[in-house]
Amino acid sequence: MRKIMIAIDGYSSCGKSTLANALAKKLDYLYVDTGAMYRAVTLYCLQNNLIKEGKLQIRLLKESMDNIKIEFRNISGKERSATFLNKQNVENEIRKMEVSNEVSKISVIKFVREKMVRLQQQMGSQKGVVMEGRDIGTIVFPDAELKLFMTANIKTRVKRRYREMVANGIGVTLEEVKKNVISRDYKDTHRKESPLIQAKDAIVINNTLLSQDEQLDIAVKLAKERMAIT
Repeated sequence: MRKIMIAIDGYSSCGKSTLANALAKKLDYLYVDTGAMYRAVTLYCLQNNLIKEGKLQIRLLKESMDNIKIEFRNISGKERSATFLNKQNVENEIRKMEVSNEVSKISVIKFVREKMVRLQQQMGSQKGVVMEGRDIGTIVFPDAELKLFMTANIKTRVKRRYREMVANGIGVTLEEVKKNVISRDYKDTHRKESPLIQAKDAIVINNTLLSQDEQLDIAVKLAKERMAIT
């Protein structure tokens, strides 16, 4: 079967990463978490005082973009690849609420998105890639052979995000998570640069009532159908 490009978009805490990672493993494809890339840029801003009293120093960030190196590496014993920022494993740091609360203001910036999109297109240029984010099927790879759009109801998404953060040792309340998820939904769908939009040819997977195995079975079936097309 030929290798294809698989784009997975959708709202935050919809299980995009879980599905994309499992699907990549099943197909022996490369998994790319584009959301982690924007989180890494956000972490860089926080670490280097580019966000002061909630205000982003845009000029300084633009001047710093060449200093931001992002890559993904497989870590022995880990289920998914880890995000590295300037050769440092920041997988846990980028998942903290401090980063979650700021990432939307970073991801709307045109020069940030342009650089991230270039990196993503390089990563997926040879196909055999499962890439997930907000604009993969609309902007990064509009010609992807398979496009999936993930969704779930807000209550389910908040619970999933809360459990994930607690499991990673991040102190947070359920109400804080809910406010963050609602805020990110609004910002993601209303931003000027590459807003979250369902591609016209995307297949919707509402996993509110689906198990991880059930949604994986659906995705694998769809992928193999597209891979068989010559």
